[in-house]
Amino acid sequence: MDDQTRIEIEAAAFRILRDHLMNKRPDVQNIDLMNLAGFCRNCLSRWYQEAANARGIEMTKEEAREIFYGMPYAQWKAQNQTEASPEKQAAFEKAFAENVGKTD
Repeated sequence: MDDQTRIEIEAAAFRILRDHLMNKRPDVQNIDLMNLAGFCRNCLSRWYQEAANARGIEMTKEEAREIFYGMPYAQWKAQNQTEASPEKQAAFEKAFAENVGKTD
């Protein structure tokens, strides 16, 4: 397989994953994704931002989230996310530290 075909297939797989998480399973909470898989939709939008920035394309976290979510993040969150239990929040803190790093 040549590099261009590989890149196109990888991009197609990313679009399918995004569509699955955003349109087919918006009910799956980001906190549950992070707690079980070590990443969530916000991670995917951050990786998108980081890839753009690495190529010299200036993009903020908010801009990347709006591109990934297809709307402002606050709007998507209000429509799709629910309040997490204290147990899920504690598990999230651990999963976030292990997979993303400590925040300031």
